[in-house]
Amino acid sequence: MTTAIEIRNVNKQFVLRHTRSMKEAFVWLMKGRKGDLSERFHALSDVSLTVEQGESVALLGFNGSGKSTLLKHMSGVMRPDSGSVRTRGRVAGLIEVGAGFHPDLSGRDNVYLNGAILGMDRDEIEAKFDSIVEFSEIGQFIDTEVKFYSSGMYLRLAFAVAVHTDPEVFLIDEILAVGDEPFQKKCIARIRELAAEGKTLVVVSHDLDMVAKICERGVLLDHGNVLMDGPVRDVIERLRSN
Repeated sequence: MTTAIEIRNVNKQFVLRHTRSMKEAFVWLMKGRKGDLSERFHALSDVSLTVEQGESVALLGFNGSGKSTLLKHMSGVMRPDSGSVRTRGRVAGLIEVGAGFHPDLSGRDNVYLNGAILGMDRDEIEAKFDSIVEFSEIGQFIDTEVKFYSSGMYLRLAFAVAVHTDPEVFLIDEILAVGDEPFQKKCIARIRELAAEGKTLVVVSHDLDMVAKICERGVLLDHGNVLMDGPVRDVIERLRSN
């Protein structure tokens, strides 16, 4: 099989600040607290993972386990402190609501902007524009500045653009929780279509019942470490037993 995503010995740390101002730092020291006013948080610790083309994988775990951080490395939003992340083909998806959107531009302009960011050329965007707007269900607001959009409208337009990029790898981070139920069902149906077309899917979600229906494989993370990698229902059972 062809490898779509290859992650090798990835490490990522963040610096957590205990104070936000000189005044707070002074109070900290006056109270006798010594040492560094920050600490390092290991978000990912020597993570290795391979996803084959056409696989549907759920990244599972409790808050702070490293799921979203790992997904952002796959998307290229983040770079590891050490180790490597390689992807094959066009990568698209939904990591944050409105990511890649400019608030002062209209929905129309943002379709072109976001499409270009996701690797589409102008001719491709123009050919798919009507379909994108139809899927998003925000036709009457397409020429309104997106800073006036609700989070649900952001989601609908962002998802519509992403699924029309025809990606080889599609990444989703809990974002479906933002939309209303009818649109969530519509998105899930489209995700299933992508899976049936042989696209590679990586999903982060706390909705275990949903990922059990969409994904075949599960990867359980805990404090930046991979605890289990196997059939999604087995991984869900392990998570629920904790």
